[in-house]
Amino acid sequence: MALIRANNPYHSGPVSDHFDGTRFFNPDGSAPKGFSELLKWKLGETSETWPASASSPFAPAKPEARVEGDALRITMVGHATMLIQTAGINILTDPVWSDRASPVSFAGPKRIIDPGVAFEDLPKIDLVLLSHNHYDHLDLTTLARLRQAHNPLVITPLGNDAIIKNHTPGMQIMTGDWGQAVKSGPATIHFEPCHHWSARGMNDRSMALWAAFVIETSGGKILHIGDTGFDKGRPYTNARERHGKFRAAILPVGAYEPRWFMKDQHQNPEEAIEGFVLSGADYALGHHWGTFQLTNEGRDAPKDVLNAALAQKGVAPERFRPLHVGEVWDLPQTA
Repeated sequence: MALIRANNPYHSGPVSDHFDGTRFFNPDGSAPKGFSELLKWKLGETSETWPASASSPFAPAKPEARVEGDALRITMVGHATMLIQTAGINILTDPVWSDRASPVSFAGPKRIIDPGVAFEDLPKIDLVLLSHNHYDHLDLTTLARLRQAHNPLVITPLGNDAIIKNHTPGMQIMTGDWGQAVKSGPATIHFEPCHHWSARGMNDRSMALWAAFVIETSGGKILHIGDTGFDKGRPYTNARERHGKFRAAILPVGAYEPRWFMKDQHQNPEEAIEGFVLSGADYALGHHWGTFQLTNEGRDAPKDVLNAALAQKGVAPERFRPLHVGEVWDLPQTA
């Protein structure tokens, strides 16, 4: 077993096929773009203008306390934050209620639409799934609020626990590596590989792991991906080989332009559809659009491109829905 190096503030562990002793990486994949390429994008590309504020065709939801048995209900809070209710448990993904996806409150991507569930209207939250540590997914302020109001168990890939505990020492946290699983009540949460990266600042790039999740309950299996590049479809084929049939796939569809910069880390809507097909899931939900402007495409582009591509590829639109903020989907029962 190779020795670890001690200059990672988040994680100490043996070298593996996706950890070199200091940084995690995408096996046979691509590294994130560097600072010079970031400057090329920011200084040389034109971005679509988003509105300063937006509204949803759906009023803010007021979720029921529990959804029991095999029923499966998913409520879109905004961006990558969703409330999953099934088998009597309540799960939040990548919860962000803050106004900015940023390390500071006065700059960075600003929320243009109110959350689809008011924080005070949340039912008792049992589990929080944190896919990685980018600011639009790991919001320390929201986690502290959840700790005080709900005291949930946070499930997250290796290294992210150190970030959370430094801010909120009393948070309940379980971590895992790709291929591992943790059980909490009626749910088993599997950590699956995806093609992405992590960073909270300039000096900690890829020092904490990123992951997709498979949520397994009596209501079926759900593939949840917070962020991923398409990576030749491997996040989908690998998950299907390991877990078989999925009742639903929760997939990112936004933050993908310009492609030369984003394609290795953020799939586009057409790739999300291809991944949905490869996963074999019965239904898919599109997220990661319409709340924070992170990249160059227009606010509604992910939804519009997805719907057009579904028609072109012959996939029924009721099988893959880009949910609006506040929208609630009671997924059909499947065999």
